[in-house]
Amino acid sequence: METLGNLADGFAVALTWQNMALALMGCFLGTIMGALPGLGPSNGVAILIPLAFTLGLGPTPSLILLTSVYYGAMYGGRISSILLNIPGDEPAMMTCLDGYPMAQQGRAGEALALSGVASFVGAFFATWGLVLLAPQLVKVALLFGPAEYFALFALAFATLGGISSTNQAKAAFAAALGLGLAMIGVDTQTGVPRFTFGEVHLYDGIDFLVAIVGLFALSEVFVFLEHRGTDRDISTKPHVEIGSIVPSWKLLGHCTPTMLRTTVLGFVAGVLPGAGASLGSFISYSMEKRLVDRKGLTFGKGDPRGVAAPEAGNNAAAGGALVPMLALGVPGSGTTAVLLAVLLSLNITPGPLLFTQNPDVVWGLIAALFIGNFMLLAMNIPMVGLFTRVLLVPPRILMPIVAMVSFVGIYGISGSSFDLMVMVGFGLMGWVLRKLDVPLVPVILGTLLGNEMEVNLRRAVNISDGDYTVLVSSWLTIGLWTIAVVGFLAPVLFGGLIRRRMRMARDEEGSLSD
Repeated sequence: METLGNLADGFAVALTWQNMALALMGCFLGTIMGALPGLGPSNGVAILIPLAFTLGLGPTPSLILLTSVYYGAMYGGRISSILLNIPGDEPAMMTCLDGYPMAQQGRAGEALALSGVASFVGAFFATWGLVLLAPQLVKVALLFGPAEYFALFALAFATLGGISSTNQAKAAFAAALGLGLAMIGVDTQTGVPRFTFGEVHLYDGIDFLVAIVGLFALSEVFVFLEHRGTDRDISTKPHVEIGSIVPSWKLLGHCTPTMLRTTVLGFVAGVLPGAGASLGSFISYSMEKRLVDRKGLTFGKGDPRGVAAPEAGNNAAAGGALVPMLALGVPGSGTTAVLLAVLLSLNITPGPLLFTQNPDVVWGLIAALFIGNFMLLAMNIPMVGLFTRVLLVPPRILMPIVAMVSFVGIYGISGSSFDLMVMVGFGLMGWVLRKLDVPLVPVILGTLLGNEMEVNLRRAVNISDGDYTVLVSSWLTIGLWTIAVVGFLAPVLFGGLIRRRMRMARDEEGSLSD
């Protein structure tokens, strides 16, 4: 009953004209960001961070806007997957397998509408999972001391590469790079400047938002400049007719068991560190195929259940990833790492005390997620035609807008030309890391959590009079270190198998559609 009372208080916070308008704007912009191949939720949220701060929004309105963008981008990723066979982001890759064949059969509108309903089911029940699970996880987190928090942060670094990580060595390098960036500034304990090279602007360290906007948004602009004039311009690709956008009740009833089953799988994948929406989507599709199409007769050939499964799974995983971020202060996905930076920039520390010190923020955010889900359902079916027209916008028009928003927004936040130069530097670094296939999320995570990780390590060692065995002195720390080791080694042992199966599924779909 206490949880329901807190949720009611959250609706009282969220149900204001300003917050409702921000949720609607976030859902709309997020769907557009998700529909554009290459951007996805992480880039979409990063691009719009300056907008939230430029508008002078408070903590709750800012989070409502950006989490609505997050959910909207997860919805929007299916549009280019179904119409162009180009995933809007990695989690939407599995939607191509049956979505594009449906579009080729003249059922594109039906596939888009069904995927919207499946996205709603996955996100709606995942938000209820967040309501029920996060407060319980907080009770466990209250047992954490400095040693446990250090182990928890190590777990976050070890597992954020994900089970489908292409190269764990590159993920480890990215995390080390992020930790190195976090060391820039004045040491909080000794007062000695570190890696500032005499530059006064660096005494306060690297601004999270500057790093994030540079790594995600500006690097996308540099990637476009590198590939301008090539086949990356999707506006030249042929488009299919949408057709009817109203799925029949019979079709919805046929796909309902699929949506419910894959929602559970996706939510579990989202809560687990390092799994994320990509694995949630893949597991949902694979398990559903084994369950309802064991002979391989319909999946990959335009089966509506093959559209409903990955969409419910990846949207449920998106909601599940918010659980560890809010309850433990550890992001469960790349986008929640960006949202974590926003919280820290607003002087709000995610974790166990968030639910007691800032209940209006966390419960207002959860209530806004419920509201945003209904907005997205109401928006995505009748406005499918409008969102598909976004695919006609050429990158040569879109990317200058992204650059303008980034520069104006960051300057509006800090008023410092030095921060603009730092942002450009991070943009170039992000471009180079992308070319080398080094993941960007561990860099951000290291920058965000590096200082807290160092502080907790020092605190734990000081309390134990220099005895480093304190880091493995309790059942909690041993459990966390065990999960961290398993999470780091799992991609090495099983990642290749999972990636091969994902490629095989894509190749099989490609051969069927030819």
